[in-house]
Amino acid sequence: MSLNTLKKSNSLDKLLSAVEKDNAPQEKKSYVDERLWKPVLDKTGNGYAVIRFLPAVNGEDLPWAKLWNHAFQGPTGQWYIENSLTTLNQKDPVSEMNTAYWNSGVESDKEIARKQKRKLQYFSNIYVVSDSKHPEHEGKVFLFRYGKKIFDKIMETMQPAFEDETPVNPFDFWKGANFKLKIRKVDGYWNYDKSEFEAPTPLFDNDDDIEGVWNKQYSLTEFTAPTNFKSYDELKTRMNMVLAGTTRVGSATTLMEDEPVATPTVDTKEEPAELFSHDRGSDLKSDDDGALDYFQKLAADG
Repeated sequence: MSLNTLKKSNSLDKLLSAVEKDNAPQEKKSYVDERLWKPVLDKTGNGYAVIRFLPAVNGEDLPWAKLWNHAFQGPTGQWYIENSLTTLNQKDPVSEMNTAYWNSGVESDKEIARKQKRKLQYFSNIYVVSDSKHPEHEGKVFLFRYGKKIFDKIMETMQPAFEDETPVNPFDFWKGANFKLKIRKVDGYWNYDKSEFEAPTPLFDNDDDIEGVWNKQYSLTEFTAPTNFKSYDELKTRMNMVLAGTTRVGSATTLMEDEPVATPTVDTKEEPAELFSHDRGSDLKSDDDGALDYFQKLAADG
C-alpha cells in the first residue's frame, strides 16, 4: 500500500464502524439441528405421531445410519459426550476401559461399565404424516433419530416370526407402511412397546408427489463419516480429563489397550428421554428442553 492510498483510506469512520461491529451482541449459537424431528409428550407423559420411513437417498445403500456414542458424567462434573470409534470398527478408549471394568469380576466395576456404556442410535429420513403437537411439521421430510426398540420393530415387519405374516419393507414408497409412534413414560424412560406399523399403503397415489418427497431427503453418510469422529488419542485425552485421570479397574492397573474391543451389552432398558433423542455424538442433544445442549457446551469447554 502506498502512502497516498493510506492517507485516503485511514478514516475515523472506518475504524469506528469496525469497533461497533466487533462490540455488537453475538448471535447465540444454537446446537439444535433443524433437520431433526422429535416427538413431544403431552401432560400425561404420552406421545403420539404417525410417520413414514423413507428409502435410501440416491447413491446410498441403506435407509438408515447406525451410530454408537458415549454420554456420561465424570466425578468432577464434566461430561464425556462423543461418538465411539467402534462405529467404524476401530478401537475406542472408553470401550476398552469398559471391557476392563467388566472383566475385573468386581460388581462395582460392572456398575461403572453400565454407566459408561455405549449407546446405540439410528438415523433415517422420515415423512411426517401426523403430528398433533406440531402440525406445522406434517407433510415435511425430516431426519429421525431412534434407538434399538424401534429398529427391532422395523426388523420384525421386514422379517416376521410367523408364517401367516407377510414381510413388508417399511422404507418403500409404494409397498411400505406408516408407523404409529406411541410413547409412554415407564419408570422415567420413554417406552415404545405400543408403537406399530399400519397396513401397507402407498405414501401417495401419484409418483410426482413421491418424487417430490424423495428429492427432499437428507444424506445419511455424514453420521458415519470419519470426519465426524475424533482420533483415538483425542478421545483418550478427553476421557482422562473427564474421569480426572482415574484408570484403576478392580485389581487391574492397565486398560488392556492391545485387547480387542468387546463392550458387553449390560442394560436392556430403553434410553431415558434426556439421553436419547436428538443429535449425534458430540452434538448429542436433549428432548428435555436443551438439557444436553448445556452438557454439550460443558464438554466443549472442558
